[in-house]
Amino acid sequence: MATNIEAPEIVESDSTEVSCDGGGTLGHPRVYLNMGEASEVECPYCDRKFVLKKK
Repeated sequence: MATNIEAPEIVESDSTEVSCDGGGTLGHPRVYLNMGEASEVECPYCDRKFVLKKK
């Protein structure tokens, strides 16, 4: 039996510092994330991936 699991949302950002609250009315506590030297970071609650926009 196959389970249909949606891939986490990918959000492009102009900044290496982002915040995530899960979106919607049933989100999660707001967390602030920093990509540091990387070009992406994942939310530890909802797995939403934030990716730095290419310049």
